[in-house]
Amino acid sequence: QNTTPEQMKMFLTRIGFGARAVITGDVSQIDLPKGTTSGLIDAERVLKRVPGIAFTRFTSADVVRHPLVARIVDAYDAAGRTVRAGAGKAA
Repeated sequence: QNTTPEQMKMFLTRIGFGARAVITGDVSQIDLPKGTTSGLIDAERVLKRVPGIAFTRFTSADVVRHPLVARIVDAYDAAGRTVRAGAGKAA
């Protein structure tokens, strides 16, 4: 989620024969400098129609942490805000 498009491309273009890669991230927790495009979001835009590549999106129903976490995710989604990793200031 915190890679640039160039970093994501660098990683993805180095996958070797017989290898599999799983890229994980949470687009609601992108912590890149303002104005910097997320490599995760860009990769989905560029690669979503490429055979052999799939994207899976999870919801609060998929949260396997404390049950309260799912309700927290829902509350932020309903408020239209994103949770920013490490953000200790009020938005």
